[in-house]
Amino acid sequence: MAPSGSRSIRRGCKRVLYWIPVLFIALIVAWSYYAYVLQLCIESIEDTGEKVVYLLVYHVVFVLFVWAYWQTIFTRPLNPLKEFHLSHSDKELLEREDRGESQQEILRRIARDLPIYTRTNSGAIRFCDRCQLLKPDRCHHCSVCDKCILKMDHHCPWVNNCVGFSNYKYFMLFLAYSLLYCLFITATDLQYFIKFWTKGLPDTQAKFHILFLFFSASMFSVSLASLFIYHCWLVCKNRSTLEAVRAPVFRHGTDKNGFSLGFSKNFRQVFGDEVKFWPVPIFSSLGDGCSFPTCLVNLDPELPSSPTGSNPASKAATEGRQFPSKPLRESQSRLLTSTPSWSESDGATDKDKKGASNPAITIENEA
Repeated sequence: MAPSGSRSIRRGCKRVLYWIPVLFIALIVAWSYYAYVLQLCIESIEDTGEKVVYLLVYHVVFVLFVWAYWQTIFTRPLNPLKEFHLSHSDKELLEREDRGESQQEILRRIARDLPIYTRTNSGAIRFCDRCQLLKPDRCHHCSVCDKCILKMDHHCPWVNNCVGFSNYKYFMLFLAYSLLYCLFITATDLQYFIKFWTKGLPDTQAKFHILFLFFSASMFSVSLASLFIYHCWLVCKNRSTLEAVRAPVFRHGTDKNGFSLGFSKNFRQVFGDEVKFWPVPIFSSLGDGCSFPTCLVNLDPELPSSPTGSNPASKAATEGRQFPSKPLRESQSRLLTSTPSWSESDGATDKDKKGASNPAITIENEA
């Protein structure tokens, strides 16, 4: 009982410690609200029109920022569906096999009916020992959450949550609105910051809040801008942070552009088809998080050829296929089907249809 109790205490202490960065951000935001609304706008700004405009714009940005941050923190990361978990009989069969190749044969048989196209660096089926499941594409096991996360980007200590398929849009909006929040404070506080140094402000406690508010907002703006620009680049390339560090491996080899479908489709995978929902922290991402269309199915003219320098379709034909042909999942078909929302050229649409109907390309995608 003692070891079990001590483990529970340690887990409880870790949970509390994990919330410290979130508490720190919450305190900073609460202080910034007090400093900007009360000390700057109400106490220091004398012009009524300027005061009203500043307060209205500030509160719109503030609400969007807090809403996106809340959604990023409290949206539970999605885990793989039950179909990716091993059945009881498959678990027993896997445990009885001592050889790695025999275990791989079992995993290949199970993966035959699943939309799994990526492999490990050695070409093996991606399997999680702790969760006892076959990892869907772009799924990774988080050591902090101790579970597999769909389209895992990274575990962020500032939100005490994994950023993945279920909340990546919220995370992007959180970065955007927090950056806008800091830039707005910096821009509107600048003239009063200058008055501080020119002795133009009355000698009250407000001037110290105005001083530190400008420094805090400008410093956060620099760090947030670099992080936001980096994640915008990832969205445009349809990569996660983990995939930017280590490119996904397909049957034909490593391909950093394997999931990229072009800027428009990459962007809409995260933000959805409906433009009116893009700036709002509500879920509108496309797909189910378990399967993703790849450029090996939808040959995109914007992307360079395969890193191997050979045609994936011809290579699949010569090597033979490891899995039989299977239809695309609904989430993939939706992304590959030409609709007015994609606003792609007719030529790209024809290539999408041709790629989806070409058996050789389909074989390569399954690998």
